[in-house]
Amino acid sequence: MTAPARTRLVEIVVPVYNEQRVLAESVRRLHAYLTGTFPYGFRITIADNASTDATWRIATELGRELPHVNAVHLDAKGRGRALRRVWSASDADVVAYMDVDLSTDLDAFLPLVAPLLSGHSDLAIGTRLSRGANVVRGPKRELISRTYNLLLRSAMGARFSDAQCGFKAARTEIVQALLPAVEDEEWFFDTELLLLAERHGLRIHEVPVDWVDDPDSRVDIVRTAVDDLRGMARVARKTLSGAARIPVPPRVQRARLPVGMARQLPSFAVIGVLCTLAHLGLFMLLRPVMPAVAANAVALFVTAVANTAANRRFTFGVTGRTGALRHQLEGGMAFLIGLLLSTGGLTLLGHLLPGASATAQAAAVIVANALATLVRFLLMRTWVFNPRRVKEAGR
Repeated sequence: MTAPARTRLVEIVVPVYNEQRVLAESVRRLHAYLTGTFPYGFRITIADNASTDATWRIATELGRELPHVNAVHLDAKGRGRALRRVWSASDADVVAYMDVDLSTDLDAFLPLVAPLLSGHSDLAIGTRLSRGANVVRGPKRELISRTYNLLLRSAMGARFSDAQCGFKAARTEIVQALLPAVEDEEWFFDTELLLLAERHGLRIHEVPVDWVDDPDSRVDIVRTAVDDLRGMARVARKTLSGAARIPVPPRVQRARLPVGMARQLPSFAVIGVLCTLAHLGLFMLLRPVMPAVAANAVALFVTAVANTAANRRFTFGVTGRTGALRHQLEGGMAFLIGLLLSTGGLTLLGHLLPGASATAQAAAVIVANALATLVRFLLMRTWVFNPRRVKEAGR
């Protein structure tokens, strides 16, 4: 096919680790779909992450069998490591990746990359959490996904809806500018890339997808969740210190957040992550010696006082004793909202799942605390520490 549109090239990376079960079928299906319907040039790169089964042999055979398919081998595991390796060396106009199980309907691929090829957007992600998405998966994964993304939006100020969907793309020049500042080499790679892009004002396009859960997924959920929390704290710390700087287009440099917010958001994010972890730790510590609702109330009260004091000093730059008590009382409004949300969540969990485990209770507390964190920032910025009120109180 020699149509002019095919002069544009999109490289799709399929990261794999011990995927001999589905690799051949998935790549053949993806290749057939792109050959038959995709109006641009494409290249499929299978990135083998140190597989110990027959994955690498199958990948090389597919590279010999199918045009526009090649394979690369890495000696160490890590999805982020595989994407970095291929994307950093790519000569395509747009780079993308998708999970090898092809959980996402391929009809969403052209809507994903089209805004990037036209220059309208810089990055694009599939989202399972928007109104137009059609998702089939179990309640456990649904809860984990929504909790994680809610925490990103409340604690980190993220505006994208689904950081974990394995269906993403970016303009190559943009992603190659971002990659040196991205530290993670595994599952948090996607989130760190998106947070960094958003921090620099890059445009992220979202596409609602049809998505069917792979019941044989071998992702270690607990380990991944812990690594993600560590990654969030690290990114917030880097953002606050100003260490995450990349060259961006002039149109992005001219963009500005509301006055003061560029400084306030990173500080609030760091304090929010630390208080969230402290709240969860204190809740788990108190849970064996008192009812869940009481343990949550005590943990939330202690961390709310610390949160207000820390944000007063570091986020909004208010020092001295003047107005300190008033600020704590007004900050208590966020405490009450958080208490109502988390108590309601625990009560609802008790009705839906009698005898719920401590892990399930902790997940409910995290969701409620994330919502309360978002409310707290809005209240603090527009009411408690409004510059006009602080100035008037200091007279």
